[in-house]
Amino acid sequence: MLTFNEKLVIIEAFDELERKNVSLGRVNFQFQNSISDKKNIVYHLHPNGNGYVYAGHLASYDSDEKGLVNIRDFSADQLHHLLKEAIRALSPIEKTAAEEAIVGDSDKERWVDGENNLLILVYENEAWNIYFGLNLDASFDTYEEAEEFLREEGFTRR
Repeated sequence: MLTFNEKLVIIEAFDELERKNVSLGRVNFQFQNSISDKKNIVYHLHPNGNGYVYAGHLASYDSDEKGLVNIRDFSADQLHHLLKEAIRALSPIEKTAAEEAIVGDSDKERWVDGENNLLILVYENEAWNIYFGLNLDASFDTYEEAEEFLREEGFTRR
């Protein structure tokens, strides 16, 4: 298990996180550019080494009902990877010209995978269409079918 100070070194290496000291020697780290109401990426890192990372948008981690993952027994590599993924999941994605050309004013959802590949899910012409760039990747009759396909392919909604 990493010590409190070892975890601090890893967390503080992420320039986009801002340290906030809280009660009983615990520390939170906030991501101010979060697209979610969730600003705390690291929650209640305690001097005993226990703490939590918000991973509510990451399907590959077993989180509690609040989306928190306990990092008490994480290795340095595991903690670094989780933080990188948590920040990526809460980072805004700039709208591309391709997205604008496809979507226009239609309702859409953005889905990304672990490699930051972006797929756009759009309801048009009574079908749920998935686009990769300007290319139609797949089409489904129902939202549930499209959502299942995206999740099976390792994508999460942004």
